Amino acid sequence: MQLAGKRALITGAARGIGLAFAERYVREGAQVAIADINLAAAEKAAAELGDPACAIHMDVGDQHSIESAVNNTIDTLGGIDILINNAAVFTADPIVAVTRKDFTRTFEINVAGSFFTMQAVAQHMVERGEGGKIINMASQAGRRGEALVSVYCATKAAIISLTQSAGLNLIEHGINVNAIAPGVVDGEHWVGVDAQFARLEGKEPGQKKREVSASVPAGRMGTADDLTGMAVFLASKEADYIVAQCYNVDGGQWMS
Repeated sequence: MQLAGKRALITGAARGIGLAFAERYVREGAQVAIADINLAAAEKAAAELGDPACAIHMDVGDQHSIESAVNNTIDTLGGIDILINNAAVFTADPIVAVTRKDFTRTFEINVAGSFFTMQAVAQHMVERGEGGKIINMASQAGRRGEALVSVYCATKAAIISLTQSAGLNLIEHGINVNAIAPGVVDGEHWVGVDAQFARLEGKEPGQKKREVSASVPAGRMGTADDLTGMAVFLASKEADYIVAQCYNVDGGQWMS
């Protein structure tokens, strides 16, 4: 078990990719705080994972909630060795239709939420003096623009940049900050994504998903489980010399 004795906080972990990370971390020997805005779902997920897991209410769009969640995790687990910034929202619209409200909300959750959660956990790690691992969830969307996904792409580009800056700043404290950039990942969230593209591009339900799947060099969309190996590696001792990097796990969709 590569993460035996480690304590992890994972945001947006009540379902989807975040839950897959939590499940894999528990199998690798870690204790995991499943942090989510939906406390009932987090409690259900934690109950299914058993004693190594606990549920924490967390709204990354609210500073007080971030601070409370980090403190509650420290109190419950005894500390935080690993953070995965996973919580995010997706939005799509042509440039001329983007509203300031949607723009602000998407940046508030995807960028400010990740930054200030990272800050709160980093402060704890620095004070403790034992280092740590921080993993930010970027996206292939942060590698290039998309005609209908300008705001989401911009938030994920910001995550890559923040990972680089934080990585360079925090490594002096033994804190490794890196990122994972998934490609298209199948799951319940893609129902909403597909619906948005159906509205914007006049496609039939499911058509966008089929087109996207066919475009992946590996021949299929990714799954949440495809991402867990990288999340374990970056949190392990094997990644102690990896600093400020963003790893593509996308079936060959982007090369960098």
